[in-house]
Order: sequence, then structure tokens, then C-alpha cells
Amino acid sequence: MKTLLLSFSVLLLSICAHAQTYEGPQEDIDGIIAGSRQFSKYVEAGDKEALAGCYTSDGKIFAGGRPIIEGTSDLAKYWTRDSEVTITYHKITAIEITVIGDLAYDYGLYEGTTRLADGTESNWQGKYVVVWKKVKGKWLMYLDIWNSSPKD
Repeated sequence: MKTLLLSFSVLLLSICAHAQTYEGPQEDIDGIIAGSRQFSKYVEAGDKEALAGCYTSDGKIFAGGRPIIEGTSDLAKYWTRDSEVTITYHKITAIEITVIGDLAYDYGLYEGTTRLADGTESNWQGKYVVVWKKVKGKWLMYLDIWNSSPKD
């Protein structure tokens, strides 16, 4: 019986560890989730212009080991992929989204797969924080920071 209770407790804790918490109008939450999904599609497509368009005109990314990158032109340049690299999979999972008026933040996990020209694939994962702004009724990323996590 103790083993069963311990197993149930571990299962419950693991489910709660990544429970999603969303606060704010459902329409806004849905807009942010849709924006994240579209972002992943653009990453997979390698569409640097569309990726830059996911950010506000004064949007900024805080990529590891680099200065802050801001502005549509520099964001598109950052998202320009080496022709030898293909991202075949990208997924964002929000753990928490909080909407406060026309601003919101979310944090969570990302994962993906990169394929090199020789067919070699590597999987990667990490965590992120995004501050969103609602611009003309559409949620766009204003501040975007992420870093990798060790593989499980």
C-alpha cells in the first residue's frame, strides 16, 4: 500500500510540475498561444522575415553570448539560417501566461530538432521568457530571452 501511495504521489507531483497556469481574458491567451505556434512554424520554414514580423517594431531578443538584438532588420538577420542547417521540428510549451492589459508575459519550455546537410540530426531543449505587447489587436513579442537546458 505504501508503494502504491508513493507511486501515486510521484505521478501527481510530476503532473503538477508542468501544470499550465493562464491568467487573463481567454481571447488574449488564445492569441498568445496562436502567436507561439505560428512562430514555431516560421522557425521550421526558415522564414526570417516572418520571424521578424512576430516581434514589435522595437522588439528585442536576448540570445546567449550576444549583445541585445533589436529592430526588425537586425531580428531578420539574426533568424537567417545557414543553408547547411534545417530545423525540422520546433515546439513551444507555455507553462504560465499572464495578461495585464495590453502587456503579457509567458514562460515555458521549447524543444526542437536540427538536421545538418550530411543528415546528422540533433535534438535540443530549453526554457524561455517572453514579454508580449498587443499592437493593433495582435499579440507580438517585445522581449524574448531563452537558454538551453540539459537533455533529460
